[in-house]
Amino acid sequence: MHAKEKILAVGAGLSGAVIARELAQAGHEIEVIDARDHIAGNCHTERDKETGVMVHVYGPHIFHTDDAEVWSYVNGFQTFLPYKNRVKTTSDGQVYSLPVNLHTINQFFGKSFRPDEARQFIEEQADGSITDPETFEEQALRFVGKDLYEAFFKGYTQKQWGCSPTDLPASILKRLPVRFNYDDNYFFHKYQGMPEKGYTDMIGRILDHPNITVKLGTHFDRVQSADFRHVFYSGPLDGYFDYEFGWLGYRTLDFERFTYEGDYQGCAVMNYGDVSVPYTRITEHKHFSPWEDHAGSVCYKEFSRACSPEDTPYYPIRLVREKEQLADYVSRAGQESSVTFVGRLGTYRYLDMDVTIREALDTARLYLSKKAESASMPVFLHSPL
Repeated sequence: MHAKEKILAVGAGLSGAVIARELAQAGHEIEVIDARDHIAGNCHTERDKETGVMVHVYGPHIFHTDDAEVWSYVNGFQTFLPYKNRVKTTSDGQVYSLPVNLHTINQFFGKSFRPDEARQFIEEQADGSITDPETFEEQALRFVGKDLYEAFFKGYTQKQWGCSPTDLPASILKRLPVRFNYDDNYFFHKYQGMPEKGYTDMIGRILDHPNITVKLGTHFDRVQSADFRHVFYSGPLDGYFDYEFGWLGYRTLDFERFTYEGDYQGCAVMNYGDVSVPYTRITEHKHFSPWEDHAGSVCYKEFSRACSPEDTPYYPIRLVREKEQLADYVSRAGQESSVTFVGRLGTYRYLDMDVTIREALDTARLYLSKKAESASMPVFLHSPL
């Protein structure tokens, strides 16, 4: 087959792998490249040689969705075992349950409220003078009041985003972060679990098709686009255009790894809400695979900071400056042909794994339908703006 007949997927994470698989199964030849020396992007998992623990190398990834098709899709490549994310937080020397629930409220205030009593109490704590919250802080004060805000949200948010919660939009705190029952399951979704053998094994199986060629340690250059029928690009949007309008803002994470003989903290995720603690949380990775038994333990302290060009980008900032730059890049992308930007980096949006897979499936199917109609493919399936 002539190279021009091939399709290129830039990035061997969820977006690139799912698109490649769908198109490969439809008979297309797909080349998947990734600058890293491993597949699976930021959800890469590997066995720790010292302890045997399955480690989430770039921080924990917990699969949760209400999308039955996506749940069926991932289970077709890996067995997902039950896992509920039960997060704890340390504030002022005490350990509490997150999200804030009836147990948290009763423990924090030294009460034994019933649900209706707790609801009324929190309404009394809330700042009713804030009628139209514009900032993260105003949103929190409006819904939970000063004490809960300062204990559980203010310091953590400041460390996570590197700025005052008064500088963040209210939209970051999308819904009332309180439950008036004892449910401490962090997520609401119907389907929740972890892949038995890790995400890298799952993505390896997705990429295991005779029509797919994977090349690792391979950097993408825009001039390569001319060699392929179409490019699905899941790298950084600004990077595709050689940062013509500057670097889009991201937060990155630094991890301080340490091991422990035994059980270090008794849970997978322990947040630290106090500003005096420099890290945002400690993750203990053997608890992400509760069906396994390990004497030793691998833990990561997570430190959030501004992302430099050499760092791995994690969270798009999307404040005023970034949105202005983003508009320039979206306009610039509209001038391209035979390329579709996908995934978290390609569309500069924070995406959960299930949404990433859903959009990848939809993108691949749209491409096949457009090809059948001899129509052009859009640059973005969903606008980043």
